[in-house]
Amino acid sequence: MNCRAMADTLKPRDAKEVEEAVRWALGNEKPLEIAGHGTKRTIGRPSQTDLTLDLSGLAGVTLYEPAELVLSARAGTPLSEIEALLEKNNQELAFEPIDYGPVLGSEVNRGTLGGAIAANLSGPRRIKAGAARDHFLGVTAVTGRGETIKSGGRVVKNVTGYDLCKLLAGSWGTLAAMTDITIKVLPKAETEATVLVTGLDDARACAAMAAAMGSSCDVSGAAHLPDHVASWFDGLPRPEASTVLRLEGFAPSVARRKETLSALLKEFGAVSFLDESQSRKLWRSIRYVMPFATETARTRPLWRISVPPRRGHEIARAITPAAQMFYDWAGGLVWVAMPFAGEPDAAAIRGAVAAVGGHATLVRAPAAVRAAVDVFAPEEPAVRALGKRVKESFDPKGVLNPGRMWAGA
Repeated sequence: MNCRAMADTLKPRDAKEVEEAVRWALGNEKPLEIAGHGTKRTIGRPSQTDLTLDLSGLAGVTLYEPAELVLSARAGTPLSEIEALLEKNNQELAFEPIDYGPVLGSEVNRGTLGGAIAANLSGPRRIKAGAARDHFLGVTAVTGRGETIKSGGRVVKNVTGYDLCKLLAGSWGTLAAMTDITIKVLPKAETEATVLVTGLDDARACAAMAAAMGSSCDVSGAAHLPDHVASWFDGLPRPEASTVLRLEGFAPSVARRKETLSALLKEFGAVSFLDESQSRKLWRSIRYVMPFATETARTRPLWRISVPPRRGHEIARAITPAAQMFYDWAGGLVWVAMPFAGEPDAAAIRGAVAAVGGHATLVRAPAAVRAAVDVFAPEEPAVRALGKRVKESFDPKGVLNPGRMWAGA
């Protein structure tokens, strides 16, 4: 094995060394934790591994064709490096990946491309552009069998047989260690503005967001920020309950849609506007979940709950009123910070989600708590059986991130 070895860590320098490392782990029955810069290490069950396979050495953009809207990079390439390169060409990652650094107490701007794909990240623009998997075109990866696989390519319609890209996105490193990734990039909007409706309760806000999403205004962000968290968001003129809707595109189009949307929403409450500078500040705060990223807030368990948008407000009624929360994705994503350190109240959260329909992920909690409760949503028996077969196909010996998502998986 030629990759650099440190205490409890293997750090390959290229894809071949990743393959060698996995084969060595197989031969020595050493389960591996797959990591980049480790910014999401504390999401999921505590590691049940002997060694860390550190992929941060696999960094660098290997192909970028702005005219073709395609970029390839090694899995350990920081997203900040990719976004800086795209900015020079007035392009962006349209799925707007969240940076979990602030809410998990780690460094900002350290997340990698491989981590974004493995966790299937997305931000507020998810309602328009989709998640990471929707921009994932091709991959080279090493399975738990120690075999290198390739899937996809440099164009959207290039799938033969199984679409392994979609399978690996959101697998949290439990199926394969990705080494090279190709993604779709898109032009950046010329400008943006935000329409703001103040004073709405959660239910009325969800109705307002549904009306906006059902309009022709092409909304690219829809969130409701209740009064108890509003002061933590940059860009808001006043710390009061605010329902915010982002419009992006060419300036004349944004101006026209802003007028149309404000006319539609005036029946819900007082309407005002945020200019481009204020809007960018606000949506960055929403993307990074800033109310729950303070040092005090980081002591409390944090849930990420996905539900049907029109029913998002029902979550608030079903859990303790002492919890703090706000809504993204037009009410379909609910961030909930529980009131007491170390107590996630998983039974109440799971019960509330079951009644509405959806799933909940425990994003932040002490290791002992994450070992004792389901971090990811419990699977139905048929889905669990299918997942087991997929895991066995890619990683029959359970050498890659064993137990990261569910106990015994």
